Amino acid sequence: MIPEETKNRILDAARIEEVVGDFVTLKRRGASFVACCPFHNEKTPSFHVTPSRGIYKCFGCGKAGSSVGFLMDYEHLDYPEALRYLANKYHIEIQEKEETAEDIARKQHRETLFLVNDFAQKFFVENLQSGEGRAIGYAYLRSRGLSDETIARFGLGWSPADRTALAKAAVAAGFKEEYLIEAGLCVKYDDGRLCDRFHDRVTFPIHAVSGRVIGFSCRILVEKENTGKYMNSPETEIYVKSRALYGVYLAKSEISKLDKCYLVEGNVDVVSMHQLGITNLLASCGTALTSEQVRLIKKYTDNVTVMYDGDSAGIKAAVKAIKLILAEDMNVRLVLLPDGEDPDSYSRKHTLEEVRSFLDTHEQDFISFMADRDQTDGDPIKKAALISDISGAISLVSDAMKRTVLAQACADRFGIDQEVIFGHIKAAREKAIEEAAASEDRARRRVEAGLEPVAPYEEAQPTVSQKPLELNDLETNKVLASAEKDLLYFILSYGTMVLDFESDSEYYSGSEEDKPFVADFIRDSIESDGSFFQNDIYRQVYDQYFVMYDEGLEQDEMLRRLLNSEDRNVAFVTAELSVEKYQLTVKALQNSMTTVESWLVKQVPKAILYYAERRFEDMIQKLRAELQGCADADRQIAIMTDLSKFQKAQAKVKVMLGRERKDN
Repeated sequence: MIPEETKNRILDAARIEEVVGDFVTLKRRGASFVACCPFHNEKTPSFHVTPSRGIYKCFGCGKAGSSVGFLMDYEHLDYPEALRYLANKYHIEIQEKEETAEDIARKQHRETLFLVNDFAQKFFVENLQSGEGRAIGYAYLRSRGLSDETIARFGLGWSPADRTALAKAAVAAGFKEEYLIEAGLCVKYDDGRLCDRFHDRVTFPIHAVSGRVIGFSCRILVEKENTGKYMNSPETEIYVKSRALYGVYLAKSEISKLDKCYLVEGNVDVVSMHQLGITNLLASCGTALTSEQVRLIKKYTDNVTVMYDGDSAGIKAAVKAIKLILAEDMNVRLVLLPDGEDPDSYSRKHTLEEVRSFLDTHEQDFISFMADRDQTDGDPIKKAALISDISGAISLVSDAMKRTVLAQACADRFGIDQEVIFGHIKAAREKAIEEAAASEDRARRRVEAGLEPVAPYEEAQPTVSQKPLELNDLETNKVLASAEKDLLYFILSYGTMVLDFESDSEYYSGSEEDKPFVADFIRDSIESDGSFFQNDIYRQVYDQYFVMYDEGLEQDEMLRRLLNSEDRNVAFVTAELSVEKYQLTVKALQNSMTTVESWLVKQVPKAILYYAERRFEDMIQKLRAELQGCADADRQIAIMTDLSKFQKAQAKVKVMLGRERKDN
């Protein structure tokens, strides 16, 4: 386990803008940063990073937290894994305490998959540089024009022809067979033999955005019957093909810097172009391009140039890519290399300047690209189908202005009335909405009928499209929730500020030297009659805050610890109620006051009164519920007496509030 003082060093070193900036392109806006949210699909940035508070918050989907929380949400790490990631990033050595059996068991599974892949990666690299590997694998890579530096940079390796080489080495190193099989590195036959999946192949490691190896794509050098040229790792808990992009770890910074991504089809295409000097480039991992992969690219840029092979299969794949990219409201251009060339072969025949010049002068917008592939031979029916296909692609664009410009360009290109194109686009969009609704309804009914079980992977690692946590999800007592939320907001945001009541205020302590802090004032008001927060999570945050408060910790330090709590609900609530844009249920207009101090003097007591009124309402509702099911006459009289008492008290508080309060 990570010692507490080491954990604090890690959290002190972590800068939220640097951690988030490794995965998302941030743009400065005043004292904070903004970006399109990496957790849901959006076109207008609603994701905010506030360095001064050490938090991120999306005002679209509700995700919020600290550096640790971001890594847990984005990379699907557990709490210790996120701390280790930060320790590695900030070069902090961790000397862990001895872990219990329960600690080891809890984190072992996922981490072991990473470790066994790390072992395999080192094994393949070592084998590339000796004996068979150097004579065959290394010689092949060099024949493709790859330098030693490039081979090392991409971690290329060799899996020996011996079908048990990796299996024996890994077992000897202490890895269990079950993990070798689960990671997709080995297969076990009916006769009990444990054999290497990738034997006799050049290996290309596939990295996560964080840089860890999650799988392999391996190329056979001698063609064999019924054997594909490439073999990829099967899907595992850490490797999902539809979400992985080959080269993303090495390319992400350059893509973000240049605000442009080249998309190619093959691993060698990526490696060769990187070696040439075009490093804002990546490929899908052994699959056709997916929406999830496009959304991953969108985290770094909105501009994609598809650079696929110029044969019929490449063109077909490019058209599919166009539609997926447009559906994410990104800008897509395409470039076809000369016949018979692919990015790998073309990069080896030309200089960097020649390749860049070719790409710059041969890029096309998608309308021109699709129109130039016109093979209708004058057939009006085929031409209508082509125009329909292009306008269907335009219909995927959600931005109305961009859609209008594209429709006009399409109409001009084919010399037809714009209204025809607009009509087709409108019909296509309406049809897509209907189909999406119908599909969602069918899926819902299948799940309800028990016909659509959730895949084990999805249970183990939720996708970013999963509904994010919201405060409403944590609020069980709706009567008191908004009032408790208001008070907790004041504690977390202004707990150590003084309430400077004037001498004529009913809350004046009688001494200028004995003015209460916000936190003390609220705690005394709540606990004076033995009451406490009813919401479990709010109470946890409240209790943890005051434990630290009574120890004399500063406000910023208390917030830091709560934001980085291992309890994700505590961290989420703290982040949610700490952001500046949080709107109080008490409809206070802070900007109408001259200072924060004068605003607090008015609003904190009002929030306490509102809390009291809500407590009375909660009691009244419970008594009414009890009265309905009560058959005992004496108890009925007692309940009615209590009801009258609480109703009078509630009415008095409402008068003090100055108006009737309504729940949001």
